[in-house]
Amino acid sequence: MFIFKGKTLLITGGTGSFGDAVLKRFLNTDIGEIRVFSRDEKKQDDMRKQYANPKLKFYIGDVRDISSVRSAMDEVDFVFHAAALKQVPSCEFFPMEAVKTNVIGTDNVLSAAIDEGVKKVICLSTDKAAYPVNAMGISKAMMEKVFVARSRTSANTMICGTRYGNVMCSRGSVIPLFVEQIKAGERITVTEPSMTRYIMSLEEAVELVIFAFENGNPGDIMVQKAPACTIENLGRAVCEIFGVEYNPKIIGVRHGEKLYETLLTREEYVRAMDMGNFFRIPTDSRDLNYDKYFEKGNENFSSMEEYNSNNTQQLGVPEIKEKLLELNYIQDELAKWKSAAK
Repeated sequence: MFIFKGKTLLITGGTGSFGDAVLKRFLNTDIGEIRVFSRDEKKQDDMRKQYANPKLKFYIGDVRDISSVRSAMDEVDFVFHAAALKQVPSCEFFPMEAVKTNVIGTDNVLSAAIDEGVKKVICLSTDKAAYPVNAMGISKAMMEKVFVARSRTSANTMICGTRYGNVMCSRGSVIPLFVEQIKAGERITVTEPSMTRYIMSLEEAVELVIFAFENGNPGDIMVQKAPACTIENLGRAVCEIFGVEYNPKIIGVRHGEKLYETLLTREEYVRAMDMGNFFRIPTDSRDLNYDKYFEKGNENFSSMEEYNSNNTQQLGVPEIKEKLLELNYIQDELAKWKSAAK
């Protein structure tokens, strides 16, 4: 890609699923250097051996420690900030850990990027930040507030963000869990059959970040329109692909879970711009002079709806199977499953 030609890109949390997808997307382009920043030396070593590419550089560090972030930020042109605690149950039990990584860690990344003259920073958020009911979502909502606030005062570093829903087969997600349970001869565990979730691929998540990089203004939150499905239909689709009976064990809603997720709140929908396959939520440019906003409100507010996983396009089992079979992970696991059955 021309805009990345000869440039240095830093990915925080780069050993995660998103970082791996970025490497597959960028390593064979004319990009100058990709720096993977994370605290997991084992995953870094695995990634180093897997790709064996001189463009790839590794930095051990933690976004909670601003000095380690600064050491990786020297001469960086662009940053994709993906480092986060993402698991809902663990954040529920250890909320301050979520705050340290997702909120304070984000501020550290932005401070280092601004001080080092980084040109653009894209911060990755989640649908759980919209109408948050759990510690993970609340911490990511605060992360969004942090980068929007910093974007207002950063003259030379453009800061914006993305918000997307569940990424299929990402680390810790439900599809790999279903696959492992099927391989072990166990019944799959379904929380609540009617629960709905957005579904998108890792490649789509990367494309959203690139879209934000190319089209975002300071403080924007970019949202990709996405289909959704019920957890029951997702479970049925996985079982049908692997040729086993759908006989789930219903375990109930876990700590901090919602029945559906929201990508655009009602309040955001009022001012969001429809860009075809994407929404752009522009930053609220009002200042601390509140008085002038008491005189006139928004007459269209009462007619707006939120954009959530219940009112977006709903996929049935055949459509879900089609999307799943496009994933390398599913193809690889299915090949192993068929081989073991011979």
